[in-house]
Amino acid sequence: MTRPFEHRGKVAGASPGTVVYVGEEKHDPITITRIKYDGTSLEERVLTDLNELAPSCDGTSGVVWYNVDGVHDAQLLEKIGDLFGLHSLVVEDIVNTAQRPKMEDFGNYIFLTLKMIVYDRQRREIDAEHVSLILGRGFVLSFLEDSGDVFEPVRVRMRAGRGRLRKEGADYLAYALVDAIVDHYFEVLEALGDDIEAVEDEVVEVPTHETLRTIHVLKRELIYLRRAVWPLREAVNSLLKDESELVADSTRVFLRDLYDHAVHVLDSVETLRDIVSGMLDVYLSSASNRMNQVMKVLTVMSSIFIPLTFIVGVYGMNFEYMPELKTPWGYPAVLLLMATVAGGLLLMFRRKGWI
Repeated sequence: MTRPFEHRGKVAGASPGTVVYVGEEKHDPITITRIKYDGTSLEERVLTDLNELAPSCDGTSGVVWYNVDGVHDAQLLEKIGDLFGLHSLVVEDIVNTAQRPKMEDFGNYIFLTLKMIVYDRQRREIDAEHVSLILGRGFVLSFLEDSGDVFEPVRVRMRAGRGRLRKEGADYLAYALVDAIVDHYFEVLEALGDDIEAVEDEVVEVPTHETLRTIHVLKRELIYLRRAVWPLREAVNSLLKDESELVADSTRVFLRDLYDHAVHVLDSVETLRDIVSGMLDVYLSSASNRMNQVMKVLTVMSSIFIPLTFIVGVYGMNFEYMPELKTPWGYPAVLLLMATVAGGLLLMFRRKGWI
């Protein structure tokens, strides 16, 4: 999975359409699974040969979903792209894990790329997995950066034959996959909201330097989450307004709901960002108030000891003739005077509300 703000772009000097993997170094074999289904049957298996890929689906004999776990083998991805007639620029975007979410219509297929977000509550960090979808006539190709995904609810519905999934075409499957990713955004936002609420209580009660560090971490993660969601809203809107024959009118209704969810996610991210920014202001105010309290205590102590220091300084001078110098009660009298001055100052500060 990619880390926030980690820059990865295309190789400098490479011509457009050059398929070069850009991301974390991996050596695990790429896994390709196929799920073929219609209203009455479902077949699920792991493919071991690229010749088993069948890009010539027409949608009349069911829907085929090819899921590719891993995009680090550029040569294998090029072969898959050749089998399905994908443009070299599309394959380049698939293997580039830093590609921002977008949607492009190539006529006989639609290309959609987005980010699948996972939040680690222990580290308070967001990991983003690069996901690419190809919607063709009767098939969907999904490319994932790693083996884990959030598509299991879709697979469960597919296997159980519940809902509309087994009755609709490939466009509805593509919608269901994107919807699963967007729904997972809400889980991430809920976890982030809980952490932000806990830090907010800490800022009000006992803020520390660790609290400040946590605030900056949360602010950084929210900025990255916004970068992942903002272009996704535009991509879903483009898919909704696109007049491609690959997207049925019955599916566009669900795409409008998906667009509303993306807007909701973005609004929630903005709200959390405002809360975190406000927490930073509260922390700085709390730190300033604590400093003011310390300075007030030191000022009061200095104000009390200044006249006492003056009295002690006067009686510490080496003169032979001084008032009450040889009187037996002179020393206690001076101590009493000093106590009276200190008590009077404390009483005055108390009445003025300074302490």
